[in-house]
Amino acid sequence: MSTTKYLFSGFGGQGILFAGKFIAYKGLIDDKQVSWLPSYGPEMRGGTASCSVIVSDEAVGSPIVSAPDVLVAMNLPSLDKYESAVAPGGMIFADSTLIERKVTRDDVKVFYVPATAMASENGFPTLANMIIIGKVLSELGEFDADSINATLAKVISAKHAAMLEVNLKAMSLGAEA
Repeated sequence: MSTTKYLFSGFGGQGILFAGKFIAYKGLIDDKQVSWLPSYGPEMRGGTASCSVIVSDEAVGSPIVSAPDVLVAMNLPSLDKYESAVAPGGMIFADSTLIERKVTRDDVKVFYVPATAMASENGFPTLANMIIIGKVLSELGEFDADSINATLAKVISAKHAAMLEVNLKAMSLGAEA
């Protein structure tokens, strides 16, 4: 059985919930069982936001992720709050544009991705989340173009169809980072 527990965290407006939704839909497209549990403060944009996702070969009994296998921290308060919760042997992906400190644990794999800077430099300042998702999928060995395209087609509304190619480009940049 294979189960991966994800925790995405950052400020509202950074695309935390969208990133989680993308991973959940990708799990569905890959014929897995999934749960997606968003959490955000009443302020939303600018407040804290987090999202728990579980992708499994078996039914998911509880959507609560207390010891994530994968932590995506898009800001320093998120890293400070959740670093200690990551399961030993897990992975931490930190947006190094916004997080200057290093992870203190030595029992996890850590990836510092300057996602916010990369997004700005490449003309899509709102897609730092997708750059990090590209890196996550690459490191997990799950960066599959067909699955990613099918997932993007599901999570990007018809109204924003023009964003499909830009999201794919952002994810590819992240995968190569």
